Amino acid sequence: MNLHLLQELMDLNQAFENVIRGLERLEKVGLFDKEQVRYTRAEVESARVDANREFFDKFEEIVEEDAEWAYEFCQAYDQKTKDPFDFYLEIKGREEVRRKKGLPPRVVLLPDWDKDDEQRYDEKQAKKRAANKRRKVSKKSKPRSAKPEAMPKPASLGCQRGNPTDDEA
Repeated sequence: MNLHLLQELMDLNQAFENVIRGLERLEKVGLFDKEQVRYTRAEVESARVDANREFFDKFEEIVEEDAEWAYEFCQAYDQKTKDPFDFYLEIKGREEVRRKKGLPPRVVLLPDWDKDDEQRYDEKQAKKRAANKRRKVSKKSKPRSAKPEAMPKPASLGCQRGNPTDDEA
């Protein structure tokens, strides 16, 4: 909310009030035509009313925008921080009311549901994944014995580059 706008409106109304008080003093002095001074005072009062109306029409828009932002923020925050079990309890309560009224259920709730079921399931799955990873790692690190070793080349088949055989040396 813009407090400085309210301060500006208050200052404006104070200025209008000062003009009106000044016109009332002029009216009492008798130097000016009383009807003309009253007419001028009525014009100033009309200007003040118009300014206040305009301000509050615009101010209503500002307040509504602020209220809409606050509502949306609170809704999003509540949704983000709401415990899923609270949602379950809310639905369970609504369904109980429907049952008492004789209305058919809109949802089927699992009997004996425990709010920690999902957590236990997630923990079991994490353990299984970890065990599978350990098995995969242990399989990769063991050498394969099924593959036959390479046979050594006989020396009589010739020489490798630059290395003479026993016959040549």
